[in-house]
Amino acid sequence: MTSTLESDAVAATLNRLFADEEQQDLMAAFANAGVDMRGDYPVDIDHADLAERTKDVIMSVSREGGHLLYLLARAIRARTVVEFGTSFGISTLFLASAVRDNGGGQVITTELQADKARRARASFDAAGLGDLVDLRVGDARETLEDLPGPVDLVLLDGWLDLRAPILKLVHPRLRPGALVIVDDIDLYQDQAFNQEFSDFIKDPDNGYLSVRIPVHQGVQVCLKLG
Repeated sequence: MTSTLESDAVAATLNRLFADEEQQDLMAAFANAGVDMRGDYPVDIDHADLAERTKDVIMSVSREGGHLLYLLARAIRARTVVEFGTSFGISTLFLASAVRDNGGGQVITTELQADKARRARASFDAAGLGDLVDLRVGDARETLEDLPGPVDLVLLDGWLDLRAPILKLVHPRLRPGALVIVDDIDLYQDQAFNQEFSDFIKDPDNGYLSVRIPVHQGVQVCLKLG
């Protein structure tokens, strides 16, 4: 039995996107956009302006991280998935493939920058997964206010300082046994926004167990208890 990830359309689309990513120098791309990511984060730039400046920068999960997303989504038979941070849609393709193989459902993903959203949508259609993706364009703090419930899995992969606010927004919709997956958890660990996220996860009243997985720049997987 093969997975949707191995279909010609999905594999070709992912290979193209990863090849495009490999061609870029991430730090140089940020520098060319007038953003110094080697200094303190968050940078002193409005989120919308930052998204506009980096509209051509591919910021995605690693290939290994994408397979981890697929595996976890399949393991819990996720059918309703929420993603914060579409970018060019690489992680969305892994999640939508899992939802397809779980029998169908919906990946609700949100992207602040309209050009990126347009290009991501074209990739979803090229992969044959567009029917599973609800791509919402705008500020995630607004686009994710209206969600169906219960939610089975959440991926937090957008602006790092918004991870805690987005989790707090989606938290009431999570079913017992839902997973919250956070990419790049090792970045800027000494910043206040990371402490805010950690405090929320560790608060027993919120009901999470979590573990860090050493994939790429760190992935945190959090289980929502009953």
